[in-house]
Amino acid sequence: MAKKTQIDRHLVALTSPGSFAAEQYQGLRLTIERLRRGRTLQIIAVTSPAAGEGKTLTAINLAGALARGAEGARVLLIDADLRRPAVARQLAIDAASKGLTEVVADPQATLDSATQKLKPFNLSILTAGTRNGAVHQTLRSSRLDAVLAEARQRYDYVVLDTPPLLPVFDSALLANAVDGVLMVVAANQTPRKLLGEALNMLDPGKVLGIVFNRDSKPMFGYYDAYYKDYFPEQVATEA
Repeated sequence: MAKKTQIDRHLVALTSPGSFAAEQYQGLRLTIERLRRGRTLQIIAVTSPAAGEGKTLTAINLAGALARGAEGARVLLIDADLRRPAVARQLAIDAASKGLTEVVADPQATLDSATQKLKPFNLSILTAGTRNGAVHQTLRSSRLDAVLAEARQRYDYVVLDTPPLLPVFDSALLANAVDGVLMVVAANQTPRKLLGEALNMLDPGKVLGIVFNRDSKPMFGYYDAYYKDYFPEQVATEA
């Protein structure tokens, strides 16, 4: 498959920060910042009950919104979906270079040796890397804890794109190492039973909330002629 040359247009926090859609991720950023006042909330995992519900797009957009938040905020986005990595493809960056699996496997490796700067954004990316060996072995490694500890020291926020919960147990393992988990569900699509089963796999204290993706009626109201007055950048794009 040929490498993408452009960032996915759905990554609105990066490609269209003044749009109505991007504003929804700014709202998510504000929620994270509010929750952070009362607890340690630096490493955040993004997951979903099943595949195809938009968790990767949510993880990237959240990281982008956090990077555009407080001035000088250092944000790291990690592709921790080692079975089906998608962050590099969505961002049109090199997926063949050293990534998470290589840093975990090499005790001498540092984050700086594997992260990529996403210019012109104040955002660093650690791709999944090349899958070598069993995924569970990587996720259970004490070395992974050391890598995340280094990330805590170097970044204000660390966002992990993790696998869906129900097909594999990877995210349940990763949830032990993070401060909070965001659950992404496809609005009016994800069965309630499926969501319940996914939530049962997590420590309730770690669940930050549920993000409804593809909602045709977002809570901030519908986008009509009135709302266009607030988003001149989008009006110019649509013209």
